[in-house]
Amino acid sequence: MGLSWNDRRLERRVKPGDGKPLKPFRWWQMTRRSLLSIALPVGGGGGLSATYTVEVKHGGDPESGVVRARLYRDGLCEAESKLPARFPVPGGTIEVRRSEVGMRRCHFVADDGSETRLVPDPRSAEGRRMNFAREHPGASALIGAVSVVLLLIGVGLNLLQAAQPISEIPAIAESLGTFESPLRLPVWLNVTLGFGAALGATERAMRMRYHWLLDSGAGT
Repeated sequence: MGLSWNDRRLERRVKPGDGKPLKPFRWWQMTRRSLLSIALPVGGGGGLSATYTVEVKHGGDPESGVVRARLYRDGLCEAESKLPARFPVPGGTIEVRRSEVGMRRCHFVADDGSETRLVPDPRSAEGRRMNFAREHPGASALIGAVSVVLLLIGVGLNLLQAAQPISEIPAIAESLGTFESPLRLPVWLNVTLGFGAALGATERAMRMRYHWLLDSGAGT
């Protein structure tokens, strides 16, 4: 099966890496840097494998501010790309995407179409969230459900608040009439609910969960 136009476009954006070694993860980088790895067989069998690691610095490069993904093979930078990224690797590709609040996708897609999510560094936000889910599955599920509720409330409020000015556009008002939002929330409650929605989106990004409607802050 051939590559789509978009897949070819993403692969053309991949540039050679500078060969620099991967720096260790530090605790203060927990929300600013993501590291995810996978071991892949190389050399046509024989039990040989290489560890591929994806690094994303969410604040962007210091010089340009552009957020990039860097691919390391056995600790040395082999390639880099703007996001979204699609790195060719032995047996398939590694696909990387992010939203405005964190990681959205980081998967190895094999040539047969099967997918495997890369494993986050245990010291990163994604790694700590994964360990929490493993050790406390019940609490993890509850937190995940609360995140969805917070996002649903945020989406609902945004739709209600956007409907009124849209309905006042003359062409729409003449054909459908105007809509008056039934909600008149105080500023402090709007701010609180907005903050809750942001927390919910961040929590879902730590688990690399994404839905086009709920996680509407998605960017690259």
